[in-house]
Amino acid sequence: MNAPVNPKKLIKGGLHDWEVVIGMEIHAQVTSRSKLFSGAATAFGAEPNAHVSLVDAAMPGMLPVINEECVAQAIRTGLGLKARINLRSVFDRKNYFYPDLPQGYQISQYKDPIVGEGEVLVDLADGESITVGIERLHLEQDAGKSLHDQSPNQSFVDLNRSGVALMEIVSRPDLRSSEEARAYVTKLRTILRYLGTCDGDMEKGNLRADVNVSVRRPGDPLGTRCEIKNVNSIRFIGQAIETEARRQIAILEDGGRIDQETRLFDPGKGETRSMRSKEEAHDYRYFPDPDLLPLEFEQAYVDDLAEGLPELPDAKKARFVSEFGLSAYDAGVLVAERASADYYEAVAKGRDGKAAANWVINELFGRLNKEGRGIEETPVSADQLGAIIDLIGEGVISGKIAKDLFEIVWSEGGDPRRIVESRGMKQVTDTGAIEAAVDAIIAQNPDKVAQAKEKPTLLGWFVGQTMKATGGKANPAAVNALLKAKLGIE
Repeated sequence: MNAPVNPKKLIKGGLHDWEVVIGMEIHAQVTSRSKLFSGAATAFGAEPNAHVSLVDAAMPGMLPVINEECVAQAIRTGLGLKARINLRSVFDRKNYFYPDLPQGYQISQYKDPIVGEGEVLVDLADGESITVGIERLHLEQDAGKSLHDQSPNQSFVDLNRSGVALMEIVSRPDLRSSEEARAYVTKLRTILRYLGTCDGDMEKGNLRADVNVSVRRPGDPLGTRCEIKNVNSIRFIGQAIETEARRQIAILEDGGRIDQETRLFDPGKGETRSMRSKEEAHDYRYFPDPDLLPLEFEQAYVDDLAEGLPELPDAKKARFVSEFGLSAYDAGVLVAERASADYYEAVAKGRDGKAAANWVINELFGRLNKEGRGIEETPVSADQLGAIIDLIGEGVISGKIAKDLFEIVWSEGGDPRRIVESRGMKQVTDTGAIEAAVDAIIAQNPDKVAQAKEKPTLLGWFVGQTMKATGGKANPAAVNALLKAKLGIE
């Protein structure tokens, strides 16, 4: 049964409106020190072929030995995806030939994966939420890498990635727009990072997406899909979907048909191009790997792993809303990265949660984004930002002075309280001094006084002048109260 169609997500063709249907296969490199079936290292950036064991190179007589930590990481991920954990799974040989696949087959899982059905809740920019079904997660080994740009007449092979553990996370075709697809991958990457099972670094190839795209008239059966291989950025995923959907629509509206095939996305040219006809499962001649026994474990092993899981983004978001009184949007921004959520929680502890969120999101994140830094690189610690918020709450400094203080701490460091003391940054709370400044401005601007009585919004101008006259140090609440009294504004 088809889900209701959202008209806003339809793509307008020349003749009809079309619905795009998207399914994703995410290849996430497992965070582990060694490979799935060998003891070779997984560290990124080594010299070509420096991390290759005899098993990875498929030397005769070499047998794979399962890495227990990779199994545990897959189970943790399955638990984080609210998925069924299969206590028995089987490794299969997926047969195909590439120069960077020394064995001539990939050890993967087919009919009996380690993780079954699950789901991911995805929040969209417009406030809508969708649930994306997970069909399965299976473990498999990565292939090496062919290098074609090292020589004009030869290709080279780097086997450092050969045998590295991957989790292939297969979604159901539940996505209906490029925006939904981008949001889904973003959320999935966030979950993996919280769990510590994959670092999600797409630039290093540690998270890659195969994107299945088809189009149909609303209400029609699913169309023929094409798979776009190895898309390695969230932005490119969105572009690839838009490009491929419009290519298919143009063909169908011209009376043609879509051939099921594997395609590549070229971001430079903004096009997808055919790579090969799409293989089916039978083309790979899957069969159970005779060198590996079925993988079996007890429910108690799964339960122990579940006990050690961190608080995940959805639970943390709900807690931030209830515990700190945040809006769902602000809580969502703060939990997008585990380090950001931890920083916020350290700032908010024992303080007003909303004030802490405003400072973290607007001032800190705003400045970090401007300078292209991550939260791990912030020069303002949670303790320093908390001290600034405390000084505002105590009435020692105003909001404007606090921004100046933030700038000093950002650039020079130091204890915010000592900076305020040593640089004379305390706000003026002496009503006599403030009243003198107010009286002077009123005396100098009789025309504005008359206008303010007719148009109370001019009060803001007087406030600004008073703050300017006091070097921004006057207590804003005292300034407002005095001006209203002296100008006769309610």
